[in-house]
Amino acid sequence: MYKSLDVIHEEHRALAAMLGGLRTLAVNYSAGRLKPDFELLASMIRYIDEVPEKVHHPKEDQYLFVRLRARSPQAAAIIAELEAEHAHGTARIADLRAALDEYRAAGHAGSEHFFAALNSYMEQEWRHMNREEYEIFPLARAHLTAEDWAEIDAAFLANGNPWEGPAGEYASLFTRIVNQAPAPVGLGQ
Repeated sequence: MYKSLDVIHEEHRALAAMLGGLRTLAVNYSAGRLKPDFELLASMIRYIDEVPEKVHHPKEDQYLFVRLRARSPQAAAIIAELEAEHAHGTARIADLRAALDEYRAAGHAGSEHFFAALNSYMEQEWRHMNREEYEIFPLARAHLTAEDWAEIDAAFLANGNPWEGPAGEYASLFTRIVNQAPAPVGLGQ
C-alpha cells in the first residue's frame, strides 16, 4: 500500500538532485571555479519544467489532492496552498529562464539576479516538497481508503522512472545533463 507515495518521494528525490546540481554549479560559477555553461543550465531548467511541472504536479492535483480533500477536511487548506503553488509553477520557471537569459546576455553582471532567482525557486520547492511529505503524506495514510489508493497508485505508477518520464521521453535530456555537467554534479569535464 502507498505505492504512489513512494513514487512521489522518488520524484521529489529526483527534483532535489537536479536542484542540488544547479546549486553546486551556481556556487562554483559564482566563485569563479567554473566557467558558466548556459546550455547546461538551460537543460537543467528544462528538466525541472518538463518533469515536475508537467508530469508530477498535475497528477498530485488530479488524484492525490482530489481524493484527500474529499476524505479529510483538515487537509483542505494545505491542499489549496499547494495547488496555488502548482498553478504558479510555470510563471516561476519563466522567471528563472528570464534570469538565465539575462545572465547569458550580461555575463557576470547578470549573475547576481540569476543566483537570487535560482535560490528563491529552490527554497520554495524545498518548502513545498517538505509540506507534501510531512503534512499531506500522513493525512493521506490516515484518511484514504483502499479504493482511493488503487486509483492514485495506478496514476503514479504510470509515471515510470522519474529521470526518464512515463514513455522514456526525458531519458536523453537527463543523459545529456549528466554527460555535460562537471563532477560532482555529472560526468563531464
